[in-house]
Amino acid sequence: MCRVRMGPPSRRKTAAALAVYLLLVARVTLWPEPAPDGAFDVVRAVVRWLSDRGWPVTYAGVEAVSNVLMFVPFGLLVGLLVRRWWVVVLLGLATSAAIELAQLAFLPTRVPTVQDVVLNTLGAATGVLALRLAARRVPARRADARRTGAGRTTGRRPPQEEPARRGAADVSR
Repeated sequence: MCRVRMGPPSRRKTAAALAVYLLLVARVTLWPEPAPDGAFDVVRAVVRWLSDRGWPVTYAGVEAVSNVLMFVPFGLLVGLLVRRWWVVVLLGLATSAAIELAQLAFLPTRVPTVQDVVLNTLGAATGVLALRLAARRVPARRADARRTGAGRTTGRRPPQEEPARRGAADVSR
């Protein structure tokens, strides 16, 4: 499996970013009211404007795409922390199902759906897939850089061959 290797500081930063992301997702999904009515009016107006110009956009389509996009960062961040891609997808599924169950149990103004779970899980899978594709490209670039000597950022010169010793007088320092 292609995996991005991270040291402890990078893992801590990724875990912190994941915590902030999850707090934002909780704010969006577990707040008693989905959003101010004005926000929905803006989305409806944009959808109507695009539809009037021949774009095949619907409010339901925007909502579906939003559900996918909301969990792409989950796949990216958890994918950096967890070794197996399928575990990331299962964690995305479990997180989304927990959100929908919490909405069902505690938030009567929210509308939990199985569709949201499926679309959120698709978003997590999309994020981890993007991470895997990027990880495959990085080793290839590093190998190319080692072969050509490009990409050196250490400020040190590459090792050079020493001249053959012909005698002590021929070697100058």
